[in-house]
Amino acid sequence: MSSAAESPVIEVERLTLGYGNTVVLENLDFTVARGDVFAVLGGSGSGKSTLLRALIGLEEPLRGTIRIAGAPPRREGPPGYGVLFQSGALFGSMTLAENVALALAKWTKLDRDAIDTIVRSKLRLVGLEGFENHLPAEISGGMKKRAGIARALALDPSLLFLDEPSAGLDPVTSAELDDLIATLNVSLGMTTVVVTHELRSIFAIVRHCIMLDGRARGIVARGEPAALRDGSADPAVRAFFNPRARAA
Repeated sequence: MSSAAESPVIEVERLTLGYGNTVVLENLDFTVARGDVFAVLGGSGSGKSTLLRALIGLEEPLRGTIRIAGAPPRREGPPGYGVLFQSGALFGSMTLAENVALALAKWTKLDRDAIDTIVRSKLRLVGLEGFENHLPAEISGGMKKRAGIARALALDPSLLFLDEPSAGLDPVTSAELDDLIATLNVSLGMTTVVVTHELRSIFAIVRHCIMLDGRARGIVARGEPAALRDGSADPAVRAFFNPRARAA
């Protein structure tokens, strides 16, 4: 196996994030292996969204470094990764096809027919064949998430970021979305980073994770979700993974 295949796709070293004089997270160190399904976990206010914004280049670190495939996150030019934002972030006045076509029209020189072909293939990939001309208001919440994933895949990224993909979905729709994410990870050979607090999704698709804690302003646990659930000595980690025990 080549060294390129063995090297992490994401490397974070001594990363400190915050706003003005307020430090949200400090001295984060972690890596994400190629092909992994990696999760950033934590409760409300733990800094998950702040870390995601830094990873995709929307926030400048106060200190430390982030390397995506060996380089800092891109802030100009076509991104080397796809992003599904929590709400789907589809443009309501545009059809699903037009939403997916945006990145292709902006960052490629493909003609209209080629773009249309790619758009149809991406929507088919996420189970939305036949919905090309629907507006976001005309489809369900789960379908909006699928359309958002199709748009994130438009430029064939090798890295996909998902911000709370199951948030607001019923259990059946959430499970179907988990299945789609797992299938795409394997079939496309991509690295997937998921920001979530949904235990059902964590145990269904995540292989490795870090857990953030707002009071500690950093990482309080890392490893495989089942191992953290069953073996962590940290009360905060046990409470996160075993909410029923905490309630009792």
